[in-house]
Amino acid sequence: MVEIPDSLQSLFTATVEEDDDRYYIEVPESEVEHDVATPGGTYRIAVLPHGGNSPDTEQSSAQSEESYTDQGLPEPPVDEGEVRTVSIESVGDQGDGIAKVERGYVVIVPGATPGDEPTIEIEQVKENVAFARLVDEPPT
Repeated sequence: MVEIPDSLQSLFTATVEEDDDRYYIEVPESEVEHDVATPGGTYRIAVLPHGGNSPDTEQSSAQSEESYTDQGLPEPPVDEGEVRTVSIESVGDQGDGIAKVERGYVVIVPGATPGDEPTIEIEQVKENVAFARLVDEPPT
């Protein structure tokens, strides 16, 4: 299994395209809209195998039953109404607690502070972020 660092800002699936003697990967518009990528910016890109018929990719595909949106993006790893315990890692611009779950997916938790490990309920799920409420108050 590939270890994904906490600093990961974006994860999407793309196809390498060819144009004459050049190759490129198209960045989804949503990545620009969410200020994850800026046209003209320079970024580090990691290439992970996806699909194919080799035994290794067949095995990893069988182990990872991850579903994808129509745009080829992974489905968020949380569902509305889901209750789970998270670790608050930082505070957002508006003072809300920020937790990262599978694949670095961000969950915003109002009323939580770094170091808290509250139980939360997911209230709203978006492509790149979810919003949750505290189910039980973190210890003070």
